[in-house]
Amino acid sequence: MNRTLLLAAVLAIAPLGARAQGTDPNLGRMLASNCANCHGTNGASVGGMPSLAGKPRAALLQMLREYRDGKRPATIMHQLAKGYTDAQLEAVSTYLSAQKPN
Repeated sequence: MNRTLLLAAVLAIAPLGARAQGTDPNLGRMLASNCANCHGTNGASVGGMPSLAGKPRAALLQMLREYRDGKRPATIMHQLAKGYTDAQLEAVSTYLSAQKPN
């Protein structure tokens, strides 16, 4: 195979790979499932911990970033939030804000 043909094949396939790795429509839901352990299913707490469901997206995102960056005091949240990228925190915030509060 000559180089021109190989390059054309790679360039033709590259966009497919990028699309295959695009944003998963369920990403926020999957990531927020980790929150359910303490904050209840879909962020709707039944007591003990604050509910996250239906809270403003911007407020949730700001809190998560503050936990991650060590700017907000916490017992465990700062450790959990460190494992998330900005895009993942945005997905979680978007998902939880769209859920119905108790």
